Amino acid sequence: MNALLNPGIDVDKLTVLVVDDVPLNVLLIKKMLSQYTFQLKTANSGQAALDIIDKSMPDLLLLDLMMPGIDGFEVIRRLRADEKTKKLPIIILSALNSEADIVKGFKLGANDFINKPIIMEKLISSVTTQLNLAAATK
Repeated sequence: MNALLNPGIDVDKLTVLVVDDVPLNVLLIKKMLSQYTFQLKTANSGQAALDIIDKSMPDLLLLDLMMPGIDGFEVIRRLRADEKTKKLPIIILSALNSEADIVKGFKLGANDFINKPIIMEKLISSVTTQLNLAAATK
């Protein structure tokens, strides 16, 4: 069921990268998005996400902020500084929910911010909105 995506978007050719250091969170997100036929890739760290993006650009990034090593804020900073990745849609998924963290995420260039625990309908709405916007600007 890909009803929320605009007609003409070839969902099977879309790739969403899920980045979270907690395997249970990744499984939960994959389950929430299982109704869609896009390809889901996963990374368990900021560095792994950057490596994957360098090799194969996803259509959307779902990014946790609190990770060991390179955190989500730094991932966004690096992606926005690179000409190849500066327009990649990024949705932050985080337990950090202070106004300062949310504002920081948006100032760095995130497209949306979803608080954990994740509400499935909010996730689906945000994912489909960002994919529709990205397709419309191509």
